[in-house]
Amino acid sequence: MVYEKLKDMVAQQLGVSADEVKPEARLREDLQADSASVMMLVMDVESEFGIEVEDDAIEKVKTVQDMVRYIEEKM
Repeated sequence: MVYEKLKDMVAQQLGVSADEVKPEARLREDLQADSASVMMLVMDVESEFGIEVEDDAIEKVKTVQDMVRYIEEKM
């Protein structure tokens, strides 16, 4: 459930096809996310999932799966 929601959010925020948003996809390298788009995505995640994303966690999250895991741990 988290992955499916996040997949759509990432695709919309980064302007990529949902097919490109795979668990192993790296946000910056594979999906071309820049700092601003990552911050917008974090705000969307916080709003959608009702969690708070710590600043240090943003640097540790490299892939879509990392983000899914983080969200699931915080919920």
